[in-house]
Amino acid sequence: MGSALTRAAQWTPGESGSRTLALTPLNETLLSEILQFVEELRSAHPEAAESEFQEPLTWSTALQAEDLHTGYRVSESGVESEQQDGVGRALLLLSPPNVSVRNFSLLSELLYLSNDKLAEVRAALQENPDAAVKILGSRLAALLESDNSKEMDKVKAKDRGVRVQLLLLLQTLNQQLLDRVLQQISQQVHLHVSLVKNEVDSLQLFCGDDDAALLKALRFTSDFEFVNGCRAPPHRQLLGEMAYIQVEPYDAEPFSATYSQQGVFLNKGVKQYEADESDYERISDTFEDLTSLLKKHSGYFAQNLRKENPNRKLVRHQEPPIKWMEHGLLCSSRKTEAQSFNRKQETKSKADFSLTSLPGRYSPQKSRSRGRSRLKDVLSESSPESEEEEELERRPDTNTDLPSEQLRLQKLIKYLREGDQTVTVLTMCSLMEFDLRHEAYQLAVRDLGGLEILLNVLDTKEIRCIIGALKILRLVSLSPQIQRSMVKTRGVQSLVPLLDIQLPELQALAAETLANVAKFRKARRTVRHCGGIDKLVRLLDCSPDSPREEQDVEAARCGALALWSCSRSSRNKEAIRKAGGIPLLGRLLRSSHTDMLIPVIGTLQECASEESYRQAIRSEGMIKDLVKNLSRDNDELQMHSASAIFKCAEDEKTRELIYQYKGPQRLAQLLSKADNKPLLAAATGAIWKCSLSQKNVTKFQEHRVLESLVSLMSEQPEEVLVNVVAALGEFAQIPANKAVIGQSGGIERLVRLLTGRNQALLVNVTRTLGVCATDMKNMAIIDQLDGLRLVWSLLKNPSPEVQASAAWALCPIIENGKDVGESMRRLIGGFQLLIKLLKSTDNEVLASICAVIAKITEDKEENVALLTDYGVVPLLASLTCTADDRLRRHLAEAIAYCCMWSQNRAAFGQAGAVAPLVRYVKSHNDAVHETTVVALYQLSKDVDNCITLHANGVVQPLLKLMGHDDEDVAFMAAGCVRNIRKLANANKWL
Repeated sequence: MGSALTRAAQWTPGESGSRTLALTPLNETLLSEILQFVEELRSAHPEAAESEFQEPLTWSTALQAEDLHTGYRVSESGVESEQQDGVGRALLLLSPPNVSVRNFSLLSELLYLSNDKLAEVRAALQENPDAAVKILGSRLAALLESDNSKEMDKVKAKDRGVRVQLLLLLQTLNQQLLDRVLQQISQQVHLHVSLVKNEVDSLQLFCGDDDAALLKALRFTSDFEFVNGCRAPPHRQLLGEMAYIQVEPYDAEPFSATYSQQGVFLNKGVKQYEADESDYERISDTFEDLTSLLKKHSGYFAQNLRKENPNRKLVRHQEPPIKWMEHGLLCSSRKTEAQSFNRKQETKSKADFSLTSLPGRYSPQKSRSRGRSRLKDVLSESSPESEEEEELERRPDTNTDLPSEQLRLQKLIKYLREGDQTVTVLTMCSLMEFDLRHEAYQLAVRDLGGLEILLNVLDTKEIRCIIGALKILRLVSLSPQIQRSMVKTRGVQSLVPLLDIQLPELQALAAETLANVAKFRKARRTVRHCGGIDKLVRLLDCSPDSPREEQDVEAARCGALALWSCSRSSRNKEAIRKAGGIPLLGRLLRSSHTDMLIPVIGTLQECASEESYRQAIRSEGMIKDLVKNLSRDNDELQMHSASAIFKCAEDEKTRELIYQYKGPQRLAQLLSKADNKPLLAAATGAIWKCSLSQKNVTKFQEHRVLESLVSLMSEQPEEVLVNVVAALGEFAQIPANKAVIGQSGGIERLVRLLTGRNQALLVNVTRTLGVCATDMKNMAIIDQLDGLRLVWSLLKNPSPEVQASAAWALCPIIENGKDVGESMRRLIGGFQLLIKLLKSTDNEVLASICAVIAKITEDKEENVALLTDYGVVPLLASLTCTADDRLRRHLAEAIAYCCMWSQNRAAFGQAGAVAPLVRYVKSHNDAVHETTVVALYQLSKDVDNCITLHANGVVQPLLKLMGHDDEDVAFMAAGCVRNIRKLANANKWL
């Protein structure tokens, strides 16, 4: 909607000059984002969703009149909504194949009814190219298209109405669409955008009016920089273009140039604010960089650039051991040897160390003495100034016109490849002066061949060089692309053996690098296959609070980090357990160091999804420590502790321990940190699981957790809402809490969440709403908010979990609601939906649908008649051979109530339902007995069914049930036997 769609999306020419959205992954992503925006707007911003469009959106739809149910009426022009605008026009009008919609609320409902939502969104956008104008009006739409922040601020200051709110929401959508496009573009870009900025910054030093200037001016056409570093519009970035430059030479007319992935070329004249597509056209050859283009098109620039050779102030280099100590490249045990190292190094043969002599990784041999002399020039650019600096004459560098950072990095990689130990270590020191956490530098190191050389160093026996390489790899491996490159070049196989070298500093660096690399499945599998899990577990064997073992503690911390990454694999979890990792993690869990605790608890949190780990965590006494850490003054530590408790609290014994160690009180305190969403999600998840025990719920109530949870049901991320709603469902098991939820506005918020898309959230919302519906005041609110229709509509959800949860929620809503019969008959197609779901392969769905059928047929013959016409009898009969007691119970109840339509008793017998029901009374489940005897009693009123029942031996089990404590069960069992006996006496065959 707006410029993000019209320009960033990929269009193809259609008929009569129209354009259609191409069937590409990018367009599918954009359409999905727009669909999600429309569907969530009604629940998140109801006022904006109800705001009327300036003009209706109209398009050709696949929906038919019978698809529209509650809230619509048939008119001469088609099916129209009951909602109208101020002049009496329907806000939605469907006259197949055309539809007209005037607000987002009805648009969301229309999309929900569609079988192909993305196709509807595609059609609506293609047939309404001016959608923003129709929605907002021309004035606000122009503001949306221009993205003028100053004008936007003026409008917000003058008008705070619903239409301006809608404008701001569409502006946010625009930005989200642009971010999606840029994300996809970023995955395609091979040149580093930072090189563009570096070259422009370098050349701008030569601009001005003085005699030394080479150019009058040079600047970017646009000051706006996207999140991926590009300055070109998104639709041009898809073509590989990154930025546009305005250049004013001294001896030529000003011109405009384009930076693209292929190089730099002249364009027709891209303007700063608005540019026609023709302005982007290439009108020159493509050059490798801007400097080359300038040398070609400005003789003055080329001539004077060659004369440019400024003297540089160089500083004496520190002696190598001093430099190594600054960067931590000497082990602490070897620092005392620093003064004597130079003398030893001078006599040592250079042939001892050669990267190119190793198998598997190739580097060309060149003169090392020449490399060492040129290395000094590069290092001097970044060496700190000292009082003893001296001026030295420097040879002109033929590559000074390249971006300085790129040139320097390229030279360092070259010396890394060619040098001996001293050159290698000094080069690594200089490399670490770059910001290697920045992705541009990380990828540059890889693309220039540095990654392969650093991995090659790991296969040598020079400890100081290995440590230096690990320090660099630890930083560059933060990039996902580098991680995959390291796995492809067998970097994991080089890192794992380093864990056996008894130098804690080296072990720590190797483990931390593995922690970065093992972020994806193949890397984690490789670590396990190389024996890395056992080696990492051994690093955990240290005393966490001993001052003498500081380096061992750091190695253990990094080992825990690596295990945390590896533990995302179920096989690695088992490998950690078999290697004896659980007791070692339990010992480290008692550490007082936060930086140690975070990876330890993170590993336990990942592993706690396995039952064996949960039992071990409980038996090793770790629950006490996890609860204790909830009170630590560190949000990240609290978050991981709460997440671990969330997983461990699946077990009743663990919940008892959490109560014993005052876990509910500490979890309640975390709800005050509502601004920290990850911590809030973890805390509410732990509260949910702990509230499965009523003792914990009682303790939570003392700290007013229920009221806090209700207040958290708005403006929160979905991961928080999932946990909050589930916790409320557990709290609502106490009758008094149902009233509190209703009085606190909880029912309204629950009903509003029914329009969402998150399946886990929908499961929890319907479950909680079903529990609350047993309170009559809450049920009145649900009726008022049309909750029955919203819950019923979730039966169309493709998820079996959502279908089952919605069906279970419908049972109390149907039972306690007012005028439910009339409301259900207004749900056109609702009964057909129940019939369709009786064909499901999921037993939970079948059981819940049978329960719904029982509720809607209880004492309602007209509903039984309708369901009979739709074919409910043979479908129920086909399910009777199940061995699932939960399904048996509700199936028998549904059959019993469907027998109220007299002809159905015989129909069930003819469909083969009677004989399997006899086996139900032999079940050990009393709930199955209670419903089965009712069904058997109803079926026994048919003569043929009595014969079948007797033939299948039903009398003896029924005689036992006649002595049941429940009078109704005993009565129904006796009634069934009585019907069989009467028939037998009449025919004298008993």
